[in-house]
Amino acid sequence: TVLILLLLANCAVNPVTGKKELSLISEAGEISMGKETDVQIGREYGFYSDPELSKYVASVGLAMGPHTHRPNLAYHFAVLDSPVVNAFAAPGGYIYVTRGILALMGSESELAVVLGHELGHVNARHSVKKLSQMLLVQVGLVVGSAISDTFAKIAGVAGIGVQLLFLKFSRDDEREADALGVEYARKGSFNSGEMVSFFTALEKYGDLSGGGHSLPGFLSTHPLTGERIKNVQAMITASDSALPKKREPYMQHIDGVVYGDDPRQGYVEGNTFYHPGMRFAFNVPAGWKLQNTPSQVTMAPENGNAAVILQAEKSSEDLAAFAKKKAAGITGSQFLSDQNLTINGMSAHSQIYSVVQQDKDTLKLRLTCFQKGGMVFYFSSLSKALDFGSYDSTFRAVVSSFAELKDPSRLNRQPQRIKIVKADGGKSLKAIFTDNGVKNELWPTLAVANGMDVNGIPEKNQLVKFVK
Repeated sequence: TVLILLLLANCAVNPVTGKKELSLISEAGEISMGKETDVQIGREYGFYSDPELSKYVASVGLAMGPHTHRPNLAYHFAVLDSPVVNAFAAPGGYIYVTRGILALMGSESELAVVLGHELGHVNARHSVKKLSQMLLVQVGLVVGSAISDTFAKIAGVAGIGVQLLFLKFSRDDEREADALGVEYARKGSFNSGEMVSFFTALEKYGDLSGGGHSLPGFLSTHPLTGERIKNVQAMITASDSALPKKREPYMQHIDGVVYGDDPRQGYVEGNTFYHPGMRFAFNVPAGWKLQNTPSQVTMAPENGNAAVILQAEKSSEDLAAFAKKKAAGITGSQFLSDQNLTINGMSAHSQIYSVVQQDKDTLKLRLTCFQKGGMVFYFSSLSKALDFGSYDSTFRAVVSSFAELKDPSRLNRQPQRIKIVKADGGKSLKAIFTDNGVKNELWPTLAVANGMDVNGIPEKNQLVKFVK
């Protein structure tokens, strides 16, 4: 359907500028693409399970909807279950913030200007204009060009929707989105001066979320410059700054939100990946990068010449038939051999395929499937056919280490959560963190999240964030 939409090229009037511009897709096509993207995003990154928080975020965004240049668009707002500091928009009015960015913010107006900024991208149709410039997204792993196409198909990231999240907008697009964010927040009766507070926090925070996650950080997709901050400062009026920031209701809504990585969804310790929720563990090859999302665990060495992907789905199907069905979806796959196995007490089945690629090296793929608790877990291990022999011992070591997780100390790991306390007006932020057992390495980040220096003394009754 996306391919059909892209063929519907025509000229359209930009809702913000009023000028005609080349448009690859109609508004109806844009909305349809947004719906498809929303499904992909939910599957790939997962929505945060807190109905009240989701309702609150949506209420802030929807308060600005009637004041946008596309007031008749049905806007959708959602919170993603990711520690990465990020916010982004998909075509057609779908806007997302992560729980990571909510932890950094300190007021309802701060949330409003960030949502307003993303509304700006939607209203000016920036992502639609950038579609032709998109390149294949490889889920952040350094995967060599020889295996990247097949890797993307197996990992399910070849779709346009997920690629939209990695777009880097032009400086002009960002300036326009900033201006629209200020305008929409102002018209929605939010203190738009909080955009300066948010950008200042981002500058101090830096993109600490980059590198270890498949979702790009806000600073990588929305590059922040001193010029942008100065431009926003020039837009803010005295009447803007007089509007309420609404700090207390915001802090109350984020009280209890998961902070950082959630170990219940999987974590690495030593050379082992543990997943308490699905009760399994396996070893990670030394020096390989691992990325964990709700849909899969992916691993690759630094040179990108090999990859291992673990996925799972509900199925009672025979393992051999299941593996053949999966291989049939990979263009150019040719069956070579198969083997029934028992690994750590579980029934398993392995199949090896040759994958012929057009104008690229032939690959070799080992599919290993396990039956476990009504689910089929399957490892896809691949490299260039010529390299397969050198990687196969590593592939086998990963697969043969897959086992049921039974250790209570591993199964019962709980995440850290944001907690809110009232300052007494005498203790410094550092003292408050110390009293509440906050780890020292979190102090700098949490100081930024509180908009203060770690040695600063919050005013009496000021709400302070800490993590426990």
